[in-house]
Parts: sequence; structure tokens; C-alpha cells
Amino acid sequence: MLDKLKGFLSGVAADYADLRYEVKKVASVSFSGKELTSVGSNATDGFVARVLAGGGLASVAFTKESDAKKALAAALENARLIGRNIKKPVTLARVEAVKDSFSPALKEDPRDVTMEEKLSLLRAYNDIPLRSAGIATTTMGYADTVRERTFVSTEGHEVQEDLVTVRVSGEIIARDGGLSQNVRVAVGGSQGFHHVRGKDEAFEARTKIALDLLKAEPVRGGSYDCVLNPSLAGVFAHEAFGHFSEADIVETLPAMRARMKLGAKLGSDCLSITDDATLPDQLGFYRYDDEGVPVRKRKLLENGVLVGRLHSRRTAAEFGEEPSGHTVAEDYRFAPIVRMGTIFIERGEYAVDALLEKLGDGLYVLDAKGGQTAGEDFSFGAQYGYEVRGGKKGRMVRDLNVSGNLYRTLMAVTAVGSDFDLAKTGGCGKGQTNIRSCHGAPHVLIKDLVVGGA
Repeated sequence: MLDKLKGFLSGVAADYADLRYEVKKVASVSFSGKELTSVGSNATDGFVARVLAGGGLASVAFTKESDAKKALAAALENARLIGRNIKKPVTLARVEAVKDSFSPALKEDPRDVTMEEKLSLLRAYNDIPLRSAGIATTTMGYADTVRERTFVSTEGHEVQEDLVTVRVSGEIIARDGGLSQNVRVAVGGSQGFHHVRGKDEAFEARTKIALDLLKAEPVRGGSYDCVLNPSLAGVFAHEAFGHFSEADIVETLPAMRARMKLGAKLGSDCLSITDDATLPDQLGFYRYDDEGVPVRKRKLLENGVLVGRLHSRRTAAEFGEEPSGHTVAEDYRFAPIVRMGTIFIERGEYAVDALLEKLGDGLYVLDAKGGQTAGEDFSFGAQYGYEVRGGKKGRMVRDLNVSGNLYRTLMAVTAVGSDFDLAKTGGCGKGQTNIRSCHGAPHVLIKDLVVGGA
């Protein structure tokens, strides 16, 4: 395929062109309660071409090899048209051309596991909550996704890499009369089928939380000092802060771009945030992005100071900074955009018990449950929490959401835990879906968060 792709590009009279070919394979199983609702697998493939010419950058997606010449000609024409109608020509930051082939070292390749075994595994996990009185129903799904990517460019890139993702995820719904409570459950990773084996305890633990929530009291709205667990703190790092570290988000927002200037003091001295998709055996791991650029560990916030951001080649040239290898597409239907890889708050010095003691009176808030951002402001749901009095965890509370302003909250981070956890399943819906977007954190103590009932 490499020779074919290079042949397609050889006749393109442009400043730059690249071509990505992918085979995407998906296997999935789902249950709704006790009912098996779907079992299936499919393999699809396609191409994405990008052309830079006359100061314009254009892309086109197509699925047939026979359309390559026509698609590249259309991309070239569109690039020239764009170049004639924009104020500032597009340039790409220089990178070294890479020739490499990489496949992750999988601990049991899901492509070698039968559909019957995948169905049996999901059925067993789904049965765990359904055996308990008080559990009304479940929604549960298994999926493995493989992207076999080949990338070439007129600069000499020849990169092949496979991305493999396996996950079991769903909801457990408990009901007592007119009161319903639900919790999310998820296991998975990017290094093989072993990530979803032997996870009975995770489903048992989530079932117990769902049942306990039927006895919990709704939280009283107000302003609280809070300890967030790694799930919720990681979502804060991703949603509230991380997207503004993606250069394509801030480049067209003058006020935000001025605020997010490198060297700006944005957070407290104890807060550091990093994106590191090079971490092996993690959901967000990859070697090369969809521009053929090696991904790099990128410190974003160090002791509260903004020290980096995430780039494509185009945005790196726009900001006069180095590319970071964070340009990722959902699949062969899309041109890549700037995306987080594995973003996390770095470890601090406090054990969890010490954080609760430092908190004194407040809330211990656990596990993200959706959320949204609107400019600098954010609001996240939490699956459950506990009142804390005198540094000791008390009764469970439910129906929580946490809201605030990004910059005030970054400054309000008072202490960071010494523990650390990364999400086992991820996802981000910025323009396209990225199922491998990973986040994590230690426990974090934040002052004066607004907490209200969901």
C-alpha cells in the first residue's frame, strides 16, 4: 500500500500533500437488561488526502482507489481557492520526515478472540448487577476497534501504525419505588483483550454504589471546599483546562489567546498538568499522530504557570512553537484536528486521608457523570459523594453537580494527592469522536466550589 499511496501523490503539483489510508475493524456486543440487543462486526476502509497550495490547505475523503486522482485534483483546486480568499496564507511547521512501522505489543489481540467469547464475557459482567434485588436494569456494551493506518507525504513520510482499543462500558440502574439512581461502569485499554478480563470486582463495586445511592440524601446546594477523586479531577483537567491547551481552540479567540499566553500564571503553585501519550500500556498511547509526527510529552502547566500547548503543524507555525504530535482523526472519514492524548494532573505530596484531614469540613466528590463547558465556565455531574466533617468521611450524598470558572478554580487548587489513576476508557467529542482520549489525576483539594443538585 505504501507504494500505491506514494504513486498517487507523485503527480500532485502542490507545495505539500499527504495521504492517509486506513482499515477500520470493529466488533461489538450489547445488552439492555437481560436482552441481547446486538452482536456484530465490520471492516471498512478509506482515504484522506490533504493538499497545501497557494496558501490554502484543503482535505478530501474518499473510499475507492480509483477515485484517488480525482480526489487529489479536487483537494488541489480547493486549496488554491481557499488561498485566494484568506488573509493569511497557511504554513506548516517543519518536521523531520519519518519512515517507520509500529504495532503495539498486545497482551492478547482482540482480533484473535472469538465473538462467542466476547459475548460470554459481556453476559457474565451484565449478570453481576442483575442478580441483585434493587437493580432494575442495565445497559452494557463491549467493543473493540482497530485502526490500521498508513501515512505518506510529499516530504517523505512513510508511517504505518495500528491503534487497538478494547472496552466494556455501561450503566447500572437501581430503583426503589419512584426513585432511580444510575452509575457508570467501564473497563478497558489499548494494549489488548486482557484489559477486560477478570474485572468482576469492578462490576460488583459499582452495583453496590448504585444500591447505596437509593439510601443516600440529595446534596444541599451551596459553596463547599471539595476533594475530587481522580476520575472527576481528570475530567476537570481535560474539559475545563485541556481544551484551551489545544491551539486550534484558542487561535481564533483573541481574549482567550491573550489569557493563555505562555508564561502566564494561571493556577496555584501546587498544580501541574501534563499531556503524555507516550506512556505505555495506557488508553491514550500512540507513537505517531495522523500527520506522521512523533507524539511528544508536553508539559502544559507547571506550578501554575502555562508552559506549553498542543499543536498540529499548522497551529505550530501560527504560534511560532514546535509541533507536538497531537493531530488526530476519528478515522478515515476525517481530516485530523488537534486533540489531547493522555492529559493528567501530576502527583502531589498528600495521601488521601491527609487531604480529607486538610479539607476539614466539606465534600468528597467522586466519579464524573457528564458535563459541559461554556467559555471559561464549566459544570460537571458527579456520580456520588460523601459529606466530610472534621476530616472524616460521613454519609453518602447524591444528585451532585460541580460548577465554577476555570481560572478561579485553577487558583483555588490547594493541595494535590500522591496517588494517581488514569481512565481505563475515555472519549472526547470535540468535532469528531476520539475514543482513545485519556485523562487522569491524583485526588485534588479545591476551595469554594459551587455544588448543586443535578
